[in-house]
Amino acid sequence: MSPHTRRAAPIRIPADAALSPRHPGGGELPGATIPRVMVLWCPDWPITAAIHEARPASDAVALIDKGLVYASSAAARADGVTRGLRLREAQARCPALVVLDYDPAVDNRVFEPIIAGLEQLTPHVQVLRPGMCALRVRGVAQYYGGEKGAALALAGRMDELGAGQTRAGVADGIFTAEQAARGSRGGHGRVRVVAPGESAAFLAPLDVGLLDDAALVTLLRRLGVRTLGNFAALPADDVRTRFGEPGRRLHALASGRDSWPLVPRTPPDDFDVVIDFEPALDRVDQVAFGVRTAAERFIDALTAAKLACTAIRVELLSDAADVSERVWLHPRSFTPADVVDRVRWQLQGSGVIDAGLSAGIIRVNITPEAVDAIGNHESGLWGTGPDERIHHGLSRVQSMLGHGAVLMPSIGGGRTLGDRQQLVAWGDRPVGVRQVAQPWPGRLPVPLPGTVFEPRHPVHVFGAGGVAVVVDERGALSAAPAELSAGATVLGIGSWAGPWPVDERWWSQDARRCWRFQAVDSTGCAWLLVLDEGGWWAEARYD
Repeated sequence: MSPHTRRAAPIRIPADAALSPRHPGGGELPGATIPRVMVLWCPDWPITAAIHEARPASDAVALIDKGLVYASSAAARADGVTRGLRLREAQARCPALVVLDYDPAVDNRVFEPIIAGLEQLTPHVQVLRPGMCALRVRGVAQYYGGEKGAALALAGRMDELGAGQTRAGVADGIFTAEQAARGSRGGHGRVRVVAPGESAAFLAPLDVGLLDDAALVTLLRRLGVRTLGNFAALPADDVRTRFGEPGRRLHALASGRDSWPLVPRTPPDDFDVVIDFEPALDRVDQVAFGVRTAAERFIDALTAAKLACTAIRVELLSDAADVSERVWLHPRSFTPADVVDRVRWQLQGSGVIDAGLSAGIIRVNITPEAVDAIGNHESGLWGTGPDERIHHGLSRVQSMLGHGAVLMPSIGGGRTLGDRQQLVAWGDRPVGVRQVAQPWPGRLPVPLPGTVFEPRHPVHVFGAGGVAVVVDERGALSAAPAELSAGATVLGIGSWAGPWPVDERWWSQDARRCWRFQAVDSTGCAWLLVLDEGGWWAEARYD
């Protein structure tokens, strides 16, 4: 169901409706410090979301992440496809297996309309993760005549919205309610209710691996502590002394003293702007002029909410039923003029501002894809006049030559200097750039060369007798480098260091193997030299 689908207005249940302590369905008991919480859980949610998005032809579906099975459907598990299995082995076990790439964005996107539909029945829903949410029981339990009735009603509503066989757990606190929801399959039906004050007894026989701390769980098992009850039996002061504050928090969870706060979700405001054209417009400049007022209204609404937009989604619908959709990024934040420029660039196939279109545009939809607090985008004390003039001038060049005609450099991660250079269209943020902070074994240490040659310059390196220097498979030099030749110029090599091997992607067809050297010539200039199958190259110069 689309999040914009309209239904008949349902009855909203008060979030703080009072309950009698003697109500058979339960509620918050007098003096209780831990609220009664309901957790709604959708088993196999990544599979459910992927099937909803891709609609595969087979029931046997597996999601693949980094070459391993991340999740599998019930039909695939019946054939032995389990999490952590390699792709080829999974396909061998289930020939009819449909393989899809795992995308966390799909989980969130498909779960959003389900939460929106659930909020039509009761407010203050907290999303724990895609496929799982929590809410206070107090109001819904009174309306539906008890905690179990409320859980069945809300789980059924989620089923209607496409969540699958939703299960529910009700207990004191989020952690215990989640374990109750996950344990509702064992002969307890779809709903399991843990009575007030019985959380510790319910958690006692459960495995200690339910605690979200792999290092602590491993240590506890080595010490013979295998259940939550064993862990809860340890003195709290001793646990805090030995494992610190994280250990104390997990000990409280195992003891049924849930310390997780319930923070209800606040539905975001709708800032979407839709512009309809009647009749359809078939010129770029006409459409750009038509969205100008809407772009100002779009940015003014975000500013009033103290937000700055750093990414927008532009959807264009033509009278031929063609849809063009693209996400545009901004290095700082969008202004109305920037929004109009992005719409024009998306329309502008021929690169001319008054170009005609193959089909008339009947609708433009502008959606904020990413927003940030406006305080993070305030201008400097002395203004940003020069920067704004540069941005305006380059944007004009883009409007005449095309969005990709003006590029700016960005530095990313990589082993070679060429890999680290990234070119991004002016006005866009770098996306997909490899992180510099990640480990890159074999990368050059600082200080880095000041000049990188693109393309690399071919050179020759000779030994003392004028024989070309080569490196064997074991990294041994045929002779010490003595001369560096580039065309008609011959320079002596005063000092050198190397070789350092670079062996990349040896398992693939685009494998690369080379040797790096650093050399200082007779003029005092330092060079970064590379020897590969093509010979010697000057890759960079230390200025």
